[in-house]
Amino acid sequence: MKERLKMNLRRRDLLGVAIAGAGAAAASVVVSEPADAQPVNLRDKRKARYQPNSAEVRNYYRVNSYPVR
Repeated sequence: MKERLKMNLRRRDLLGVAIAGAGAAAASVVVSEPADAQPVNLRDKRKARYQPNSAEVRNYYRVNSYPVR
């Protein structure tokens, strides 16, 4: 029968591996940012998006006005 490899894995070792993985993930996010990002248009960002007469809003209030059973 083959002997099993005994590997002692301590909590500190596991923590070190987790920190190294998080650091590698953070580095890959920084590297993958596009170099030619478009500037943010503040007028579009501040534009009102709530449309009170839209079909979705009317449907929400129609459905929520059903009587409670």
